[in-house]
Amino acid sequence: MVRERLISLDVFRGLTILLMTIVNNPGDWGNVYPPLLHAQWNGCTPTDLVFPFFIFIMGVAVPLAMPYKKYDETTFNKILIRSLRMFCLGIFFNFFGKIQLFGLDGVLLLIARLIITFAVGYALMGNFSNRLKNIFAFSILAIYLVLAYGGFENYADVRLPGVLQRIAVVYFVVSLLYLKTSRKTQLITGIILLFGYWAVMTLIPVPGFGEANLEKGTNLAAWVDSAFLKGHMYHETKTWDPEGILSTLPSIVNGIIGLFIGQILLLNVTKIQKAQRMGMIGTSLIFFGLMWDLVFPINKSIWTSSYVIYTTGLATVCLTVLYYIIDIREYKKGFKLFIIWGVNPMIVFFASQIIPQALVMIRFQHPSLAGEQINLLDYLYRFGIAPFFSNPMTASLAGALTYVGIWTFILWIFYRNKLIFKV
Repeated sequence: MVRERLISLDVFRGLTILLMTIVNNPGDWGNVYPPLLHAQWNGCTPTDLVFPFFIFIMGVAVPLAMPYKKYDETTFNKILIRSLRMFCLGIFFNFFGKIQLFGLDGVLLLIARLIITFAVGYALMGNFSNRLKNIFAFSILAIYLVLAYGGFENYADVRLPGVLQRIAVVYFVVSLLYLKTSRKTQLITGIILLFGYWAVMTLIPVPGFGEANLEKGTNLAAWVDSAFLKGHMYHETKTWDPEGILSTLPSIVNGIIGLFIGQILLLNVTKIQKAQRMGMIGTSLIFFGLMWDLVFPINKSIWTSSYVIYTTGLATVCLTVLYYIIDIREYKKGFKLFIIWGVNPMIVFFASQIIPQALVMIRFQHPSLAGEQINLLDYLYRFGIAPFFSNPMTASLAGALTYVGIWTFILWIFYRNKLIFKV
């Protein structure tokens, strides 16, 4: 079995992370086109597809990266350390804005934070021996936990869950499932997780709130978060976390379905037959997801089972279309931009979370309001982009696209020089 890079998967990954960058970096959060915002509760916008698409893509990539199943101590260690490195990278985003050092303030504190960021990023993405990777990953995780639970005031409310943290957990579980079980066992595991989560969320009473419910902040997933993550949850929700403990369980199925698609792509059949099977699976999943939505609403915040089925169905259809165009019809013109983004997602994930926080720390006198200060991020948008647009939502989108343009240039340089950053 020849291991070759699947260009359509790189393109799909690039499209997804590019959309993520647009969604996460509007010029003005008060003026954003609705499709670029998450659904307020039930429902699904294009923005709500980004996260489950990432998990699905990761699931597809697992069998493609390991076409020959070989489980041993070395393989397990690689999976564990990669998961820990992703997990630690994700947590660092939440620590960055809270780092205090020797009483430093202003620009000096920013420089110190950026030096620490570089050190952590290098330790978690650098190409070291397995022994050093182990030491760095476990040491950094231990430091996080000591700071979060050691009585340090600055870190008493630092958030511990997050997007990369959930991806790391799913990667660990899905990789072991792939290596240690058959497709039948993987299917059964996925079904148990989906129906088990549905039963838990709709049948078990919520301590302190009464009957089972699916409302914001009073459902069982929220109660589990408040019980085990108290003080360390998303600052806007406070009493629960959108990447919390219980809601991580069904997200594993996004990865499992990705596993199935990845294994289909490894089958010894024609590419057309692979595309046909993927298309049938994708459309079926969309249908069943919409049907399940009638009794268990599609909801990203609590990651309902219908949301899993629906989003993985859409992801499968999207990959099928790209696979047909790029890998079957061999039409590759116009996709270079997405390939450049798709082969280097981790550096974008990491640095694009840090850069806006760093720009906000740089403050100076507001040019038109006496006695007021403005941070560099707002200044660049208010005086460099917004004046050119009459529609504030269009201006906000232009701010996001400007950021994308800057990253495209950076990623192009990395691509030309064959620099790929991995955990």
